[in-house]
Amino acid sequence: MPLPIVQIDAFAAKPFAGNPAAVCVLPAAREASWMQNVALEMNLSETAFLVPATDGFDLRWFSPVAEVDLCGHATLASAHALWDCGHLKPNQQARFHTRSGLLTADKRGDWIEMDFPVKAEETAAAPPGLAEALGVKPQYVGRNKFDYLVEVESETTLRNLKPNFSLLSEVTVRGVIVTALPESNGFDFLSRFFAPAVGINEDPVTGSAHCCLAPYWSKRLGKTELTAYQASARGGVVRLRLNGDRVRIGGQAVTVLRGELFD
Repeated sequence: MPLPIVQIDAFAAKPFAGNPAAVCVLPAAREASWMQNVALEMNLSETAFLVPATDGFDLRWFSPVAEVDLCGHATLASAHALWDCGHLKPNQQARFHTRSGLLTADKRGDWIEMDFPVKAEETAAAPPGLAEALGVKPQYVGRNKFDYLVEVESETTLRNLKPNFSLLSEVTVRGVIVTALPESNGFDFLSRFFAPAVGINEDPVTGSAHCCLAPYWSKRLGKTELTAYQASARGGVVRLRLNGDRVRIGGQAVTVLRGELFD
């Protein structure tokens, strides 16, 4: 029997922006090797697989080359898919059981707000090759469980980055978050995210990176509510509300494709 699969642009208010993710709701759990093959076939930064559970859904995320422990945009896409495809009523909370614990999402008008764990960084020495791979001198380097965080001197520097992805893939983390203050009003901070080690040279909009960015910029700006922009070619707006060791991550999403998966 074919399985329905949808492609959703997350952190986007219109098609062909933000970060695309595939979402497949399964009637029962499948082997990890099968899910990895589907993710490779979809060839998107993430493919999400959901299985109904007693209190919500079990959720796993796969890039084309590896399973990941936390993914924001594919969680946003999953919540959107559950409401859009009729698995949940609009007033029902989406609840996901994941490798990173329970994650939830709620509809807020045209926006979806997710509840994620904070993944704050600690100051760290730059690993060998990081500055050379990015082609810039970092103003600050930190590290959390998943990624390095690098602050650069300006928005112009951030936008003009052209990393050496071969060198960057040798940095032994999931990815590298690069961030800067904006040069004009409108956003509190900007970022880009590079993860060649897991098959994603540049991720268009990375929800999980904001689990680190939110507390980092909150301390520096003295604010617990922030609006961010991820300055990839596709780009996306992220709303943030910091509350202790949790961060509310808000974004929009739109369905761009519906299909059937045969295996």
